[in-house]
Amino acid sequence: MVADSYDVIIAGGGMVGASLAVALADLPLRVAMVEPIELGSDAQPSFDERTIALNAASQAIFETLGVWPDMAAEAAAMRSIHISDQGRFGVTRMHAEDYGLEALGQVVPTRTVGRALFTRIEASERIDFLCPARVQALSTDNAEQVQVALDDGRQLVARLLVGADGGRSQVRQCLGIDAAIDDYQAKAIVSSVASAKPMEGRAFERFTASGPIALLPGPQHRTVVVWSQPSARADALLALDEEAFLAELNAGFGRRLGALSALGRRQAYPLYRVLAQRIVGPRAVLIGNAANHLHPVAGQGFNLGLRDAATLADMLADAVAAGQDIGSGQRLSAYAQRRQADRQATAGMTHGLIRVFSNHTPVLRTGRNLGLLMTDLLPGLKRRMAVRSTGFAGRPPRLARGLSVRSPEPQRGAPI
Repeated sequence: MVADSYDVIIAGGGMVGASLAVALADLPLRVAMVEPIELGSDAQPSFDERTIALNAASQAIFETLGVWPDMAAEAAAMRSIHISDQGRFGVTRMHAEDYGLEALGQVVPTRTVGRALFTRIEASERIDFLCPARVQALSTDNAEQVQVALDDGRQLVARLLVGADGGRSQVRQCLGIDAAIDDYQAKAIVSSVASAKPMEGRAFERFTASGPIALLPGPQHRTVVVWSQPSARADALLALDEEAFLAELNAGFGRRLGALSALGRRQAYPLYRVLAQRIVGPRAVLIGNAANHLHPVAGQGFNLGLRDAATLADMLADAVAAGQDIGSGQRLSAYAQRRQADRQATAGMTHGLIRVFSNHTPVLRTGRNLGLLMTDLLPGLKRRMAVRSTGFAGRPPRLARGLSVRSPEPQRGAPI
């Protein structure tokens, strides 16, 4: 069988893989995106009922790609964030206006994000969407290209394979890349409620004895709930009727927003962390959850993956402009080096928050509350936290700075 030839194969058609495809759409590259789940299915993470918190850098990336107008009508702005520890004195507050931003981020339904991205993909003549299909095996024996076998019998070759196929990545396994896995033995309960007091662009992260509760401004004046609990307790909460569940939620969060009512559909997702021990192989690279799957605390997982995609798009555009091989080992090593600091810092921050706030020894609990209070009181420390959480730490990708991937690399750094 003659193999179909591409410049780039993207394994995984979720939001990170789709974002990369859109970022490459204007480059002279032939791209194949391979996705095992039918487009529009609720089983596809880009089209399920969840919402996602985009930080300011992610919003900027989507604005530069031209897809944000298709998302904006269903987005809810986060203009401030309030972080606290239940029953203790420590609190940190961040306000967008303090950093010259209109919003620290936006809360958008994943279905809206997926629809906007796939509208662009379907309109592109350079992108072939192969669905349903799954990467079954691959070979990197040929130094010039990677050979990919799909489960439907098709054979593909490309100069570069991108694994964007999730925390249990088949591409990662085929490449023989090990991953450090932390099972938090917990689940995130995701739903929505109505709050007696309006959200007014406020977001809350409240750490409780059994796990963090995030309340975010949601579309259509709803309040998004992301409540992380040990697995057994999460299952017990899901078994409660609406009144009993709301009573537990109100007791955990408190009355800062008044009574929480009108519970929406509840869903639960297992929580674990996966960190690939390396993110590149011969003519292959891992991005998104295939490289780093994180706990949802602080809402950093998708934002980190989107920066992976945007940075990779930068480097592929640079290779094309220079007439260089987009899948060379030197090019991929440079990408891995550029992403290392952001990956380590973001993964360490989320993991550290869970470990610190799940430890209830008196000394540590007092220390973490002093840390929250000092962060709130020291502008320099709070600014560093804001730069990290909004996605502008280090060297943001060009798309996050409002520049096309074809643009020359600017000298300026973070916008805030």
